[in-house]
Amino acid sequence: MLGCWRAASAVSAGSGRCAGCVRGLSMAKSKFEYVRDFEADDTCLPNCWIVVRLDGRNFHRFSEQHGFKKPNDDRALHLMTKCAQTVMQELEDIAIAYGQSDEYSFVFKKKSRWFKRRASKFMTHVVSQFASSYVFYWKDYFKDQQLLYPPGFDGRIVLYPSNQNLKDYLSWRQADCHINNLYNTVFWMLVQRSGLTPVQAQDRLQGTLAGDKNEILFSEFNINYNNEPLMYRKGTVLIWQKINEVMTKKIKLPKETEEKEVEVSRTKTKVVPLHCDIIGDQFWEEYPEILAADS
Repeated sequence: MLGCWRAASAVSAGSGRCAGCVRGLSMAKSKFEYVRDFEADDTCLPNCWIVVRLDGRNFHRFSEQHGFKKPNDDRALHLMTKCAQTVMQELEDIAIAYGQSDEYSFVFKKKSRWFKRRASKFMTHVVSQFASSYVFYWKDYFKDQQLLYPPGFDGRIVLYPSNQNLKDYLSWRQADCHINNLYNTVFWMLVQRSGLTPVQAQDRLQGTLAGDKNEILFSEFNINYNNEPLMYRKGTVLIWQKINEVMTKKIKLPKETEEKEVEVSRTKTKVVPLHCDIIGDQFWEEYPEILAADS
């Protein structure tokens, strides 16, 4: 190792390049370069929306061991959103993201050239940034709960060639959010307030339709499902929005001896969470820039 370092340093001194760069160049010209032929070409097709979806690995066990509230824990949902916002701020070619429960989908622009459109790069960057953010921000949301072990997330990548394909994908995920949340809301009411065991509650709900579940909630627990928080029923949509910020700044005016505080307004583009319907047309009409060809 010492010999390699000396050789690289000697060449570096004459070329003006860093030792690491020279070492990399010499490696590329070595007899071992053939091993790169084993790398699979995973370049994403051009002119397609690139969707990276991640899911919590074995989060049923993770949520139980960390005392998540049932059927929804605001701390966990807000932590997931914070992690997703961090991913979008780091990877600005993400046009929109959607999350619910322990999953999040990130949509990269159709014309994105990030990572030379290599699928493995998109997926690993998103999942690793999200997972590290989950650990980093945990204490901000679970102040009284120690993180017992590091969480895991898996990821997949799917390409959608048309705007309608993408809208249908996001509609599918939001419909899944509604189906799962309605079931979980009724299930946990039966367990927590009616005293049923999980097996008994599962048997009670077997074969029921959405209308049946709504009736159980209303007639037995006086709960109107439509009044449940939108974050639970619709999930979370993350988009880029221009926000006007007003901040206080100290300045020294001409002919003045002391600094004065003045309010300064500036516009910043931020990742903003929304809890709204994305299945209908209203959302897409309100935010047409998301699907714009040159967005």
